[in-house]
Amino acid sequence: MELEEKKAIIEGLLFASGDEGITKRKLGTLLEMEQKELKPILEEMMIEYKDKDRGITIMDSHGTLHLTTKPEHASYYKQLLDAPGSTRLSQAAMETLAIVAYQQPITRIEIDDLRGVKSDRAVQTLSNRGLIEEKGRKDAIGRPILFGTTKEFLIYFGLTSIDELPPLSELKEPEDIEDEADLFFKKFTEADDTTE
Repeated sequence: MELEEKKAIIEGLLFASGDEGITKRKLGTLLEMEQKELKPILEEMMIEYKDKDRGITIMDSHGTLHLTTKPEHASYYKQLLDAPGSTRLSQAAMETLAIVAYQQPITRIEIDDLRGVKSDRAVQTLSNRGLIEEKGRKDAIGRPILFGTTKEFLIYFGLTSIDELPPLSELKEPEDIEDEADLFFKKFTEADDTTE
């Protein structure tokens, strides 16, 4: 099999894997290739996808590869994701999203404790918009659901990984974490206002 054919198959497998992505190990198994043989092909593909003429890129998230849109085009994807007539996220939803982004995985009760109020509605809104999702269950009484951010969250805010969130300074009070995270998200909403 020639190099270009291998790349085409990899691209097709990445596309077909959708939101789940595909591990490098699985790719190697499917292509009957050793990882040392697969690695330079993937590195070459990643370089090719960084070209400004390409609309998508390959994201490596802890060994799982995803085809994803480019962060620099985030404002266009945001327009697509914002259905006509939809409202902006409420202050409660933005606070909740900030807490989930920085503290994930986190339960709804833990979100409530940090916010000081119930967050059921905000969590539901963020789930419906695809910005957060269930990430499993906490090993505790009642096995509460753990929430974390989604790939849509990254696209919405123009990030390639959660590691690109600006670091929160070491603060003593949990409320301060919420306040600083709110400032981060406010920056994005103000940027949106200037582009509309």
